[in-house]
Amino acid sequence: MPRILVVDDEPQIRKFIRISLAANGHEVIEAETGGAGIALARDQAPDLVILDLGLPDLDGQEVISAVRESSDVPIIVLSVRAQELDKVEALDRGANDYVVKPFGVAELMARVRAGLRRRPASEAAGTVECGAVRIDLAHRRVTRAGEAVRLSKREWELLEVFARAPDHVLTHREILKAVWGPAHLDDTVYLRVYVNQLRQKLEDNPAQPTLLLTEPGVGYRLRAPD
Repeated sequence: MPRILVVDDEPQIRKFIRISLAANGHEVIEAETGGAGIALARDQAPDLVILDLGLPDLDGQEVISAVRESSDVPIIVLSVRAQELDKVEALDRGANDYVVKPFGVAELMARVRAGLRRRPASEAAGTVECGAVRIDLAHRRVTRAGEAVRLSKREWELLEVFARAPDHVLTHREILKAVWGPAHLDDTVYLRVYVNQLRQKLEDNPAQPTLLLTEPGVGYRLRAPD
């Protein structure tokens, strides 16, 4: 369960974010000041930080710099500051994303998923088990019922995107951008071909998949372990 640190001095905003994240399977820890946020980022090793810039004790820009002194954790800024200079400064200090308030829950969850996929391999790597399929992210190996599964380079890259966000719906465009790049955001037919190839290798019945599921009109998700 990814652990996400929310640093915001507004209780209602923290509550809204907490409920949204918990509903999507995330553990949430909270801070209402910059100092507390820096301490939690250091001591609790969150997988992602959601940070407001307008804090009572420190400017959020300072918090970004302080966190970056010891951690590469993805940082998503949430702020009412919509000026380009504020965005540029936050990104230059080490933030990974910048969302202007007000924002929708669907957008926030998409940004969180993208942020978690940006975690350094040394932190994010692990093993994902879905039924008989075992995906070893650290060693780039896949087995099914104990037997090695041979994947092409592109098939592995696609499966890795799913495995780093199990049971999260990934949109067609998210997947295409992550695997093929921004020039291929509309190549959904191409994506469908590779998903079918993975199903042929991983599913008991590729025509009725139970592992790599289609979310009609949206994208796909890898079914997480029960």
